[in-house]
Amino acid sequence: MSLVCRKSSSFSTENLGYGDVTAVRAAGPGIIFRATVTVAGLAMAGVLGSLGPRRKVKRIVAADWHDMPRAAHPVLLMNLKAGGGKVERFGLLDTCASRGIDVVILGPGDDLRSLAQAAVQRGADVIGMAGGDGSLAVVAAVAAARRIPFVCVPAGTRNHFALDLGIDRGDPVGALDAFGPAREGLVDLATVNGRAFVNNVSLGLYGTMVASGDYRAEKLKTAAETIQQRLGPKAPSYDLHLEAPDGPVEDPQVVEVSNNPYVLRSLTTFGERLRMDSGTLGVVTLRVGDPADLEHLLAAERDRRFERFPGLHSWTASELEVHSSSPVAAGVDGESCLLTPPLWFQTVPHALRVRVPRTRHQQRGQ
Repeated sequence: MSLVCRKSSSFSTENLGYGDVTAVRAAGPGIIFRATVTVAGLAMAGVLGSLGPRRKVKRIVAADWHDMPRAAHPVLLMNLKAGGGKVERFGLLDTCASRGIDVVILGPGDDLRSLAQAAVQRGADVIGMAGGDGSLAVVAAVAAARRIPFVCVPAGTRNHFALDLGIDRGDPVGALDAFGPAREGLVDLATVNGRAFVNNVSLGLYGTMVASGDYRAEKLKTAAETIQQRLGPKAPSYDLHLEAPDGPVEDPQVVEVSNNPYVLRSLTTFGERLRMDSGTLGVVTLRVGDPADLEHLLAAERDRRFERFPGLHSWTASELEVHSSSPVAAGVDGESCLLTPPLWFQTVPHALRVRVPRTRHQQRGQ
C-alpha cells in the first residue's frame, strides 16, 4: 500500500519491538454560514470518536505511571518554523543548552525520520520533538520502534497530543522538564496504511481542505469554499465506503478516525480523549444529504443533541478498512496526504513510552 504525503514518514507494526452550490444556497445565506461553522468545526477541530458523556469526567490517559530518573543522553529534534517560530520565541535552544539536552534541527529537505533514527543510533536514551503533531508522530514512531521514551514539546499550532497528555500547550519550556526526573506511561499509537499517527486521520471535507494550497493561510475561507462546492445532493461524491457495526456507511462527507476515542462535547468544539491506552480507534462519519438535513444538524447542535442526527455515526474498533475507487485526500495529524485505497487503520496498543513532567503530572492527579 502506498501513500504520498507533503510531510511523510512510514511506520510499520512489523518494526515495533516501531455539495452542490445551488442546493446549499437555496436554503439561504444564514444556513450557508451556520453550516460552514458547524461542519467545518467538526472537520477542522478533529472532534471524533465516541459520543461520550457531556458531563466532566476525570481524564485517566493511561493506567500506570512510574517515576523515572533524569535522562542520561536526552535528544530533542526541533522544527524552527513550527507554530510561527515558537522554538525561537520561547528560547528553547538556549534552555536545552543550559540543561544538557542535545538538539537536532530539522532543516530544509531533511528527512525527520532519518534524523530521529540517527539520534537513537548515537545513543539517545530519551528522544523528543518540538513541533506540530505531524512531526511529533514521526519521531514518536521511531521511539516506539526502538522502545525508548518519547517527550512531547508543544511548539506547533494546535498540539492536540500535548493537550490530551495534560501538558500545558502554552509552556513549551516547561515541557522540557520531562527530560529530567519525570513520570512515564504507556499510550497507544495508530496507523493508516503503515503510517503512524498520534491524533487522527480526516477524510472527505477536511482532507480536501488541507490539500488546498490556500488552506494554511486562509483556513476559514478555504473551509467555506470547500463546503459550498462539496456539500449537497448534487455535489461530487467523495467515494468513501466503510462498515459500521450496524451496517455499511456509504459516501459520507466526513470520516474521522482517531487514536483512541474522543468525547464529543459539541460539533464545533474540540473534544478530548479520556484515555490514550484503550487499544481502540474512534470512528465518526457524517453525511448531510440536503438542506433539510442541514437544518436538522444545526438544530441538533443548538439543542446539544447532535448524537440524534441520523447522518452521524460513531463507534470504536481495533481496525477499520475504508474503500474508494481512487486515491483519497486525507489530513493525517493535520498534514495533507494522498492515500492509496483500501485504507487500512489499526491501533497499536501500548506502543509508546511517553514521559511527562513530574510536577505537572501530579497536579493533574495522574
